[in-house]
Amino acid sequence: MPDSALPIEGGCRCGAVRFRVTQAPMVTMACHCSNCQKMSASAFSLSVAVPVDSFEVTTGEPVTGGMHGDQVQHRHCDWCKSWVFTQIPGAPFVNIRATMLDDPAPWEPYLEMQTAEKLPWASTPAKHSFGRFPPPDAFGPLIAEYQAARSGTD
Repeated sequence: MPDSALPIEGGCRCGAVRFRVTQAPMVTMACHCSNCQKMSASAFSLSVAVPVDSFEVTTGEPVTGGMHGDQVQHRHCDWCKSWVFTQIPGAPFVNIRATMLDDPAPWEPYLEMQTAEKLPWASTPAKHSFGRFPPPDAFGPLIAEYQAARSGTD
């Protein structure tokens, strides 16, 4: 499953916030926590983690909504209120909501987390599943495995 052409672009529902990604995504995820369920108005949220230095807002000014803390900031369009991406200050990645990409189809979740809070009828095609968040030392191998699968070298 080779990577889509770069750059990858996307934006909110109304188009007031647009962004561009210039490097291949690190990993794709689904989060089943009850907070993501409420934020996305769905059974889970979908994320595409991209290197922070490859992510650029090209149009508009996202505002912080949802999580406002020093640890996690949910970024939204101020007009349509779409949850566009999440930033963790100091983290080397940005989590873009997969459905905000112009073409979300290629970005199925590779891992899912917080399945302890999963709705009983919700399912994803994720290859890896975690009851809570994966341990920090698991992310390196998961990212490497995802990269190998995306490049067709696994």
